[in-house]
Amino acid sequence: MKFTVLFDMKLCKFIFVGIINTIAGSALMFSLYNFAHLSYWFSSACNYCLISILSFFLNKYITFDVRRWSVFMVIAFALTIAFSYLIAYGISKPALNHFLRDSPQKIRENVALFTGMCLFTGINYLGQRFVVFKNKKEIVK
Repeated sequence: MKFTVLFDMKLCKFIFVGIINTIAGSALMFSLYNFAHLSYWFSSACNYCLISILSFFLNKYITFDVRRWSVFMVIAFALTIAFSYLIAYGISKPALNHFLRDSPQKIRENVALFTGMCLFTGINYLGQRFVVFKNKKEIVK
């Protein structure tokens, strides 16, 4: 695979869609955690469950310009979101608890939520680009 395949207009569109998703999702997630006093896992999971629906349609039509529908696409999208979420947030919380062990729990978990968002974005982009909405013409041997 050519390195330039990763950095093109689709990545720019993914970032644009991601900004929309991030604003909406962050407002929801941090509000649930900091104002509603719900748990780290519940707050982050609500964010990704609800915002993923918006993400599917925006990425399908805007980022990857895909007009076809298939059961595989919907299942692959859901699995990509779940995989990205579990890896990103599963790594973030223990890592930040370790690195910020002398900080208050609220600080550690807020930083872990932010770090999880960043990791999620990268993992999710690769899954959506090369699995869910893959374009066979882009795959270079």
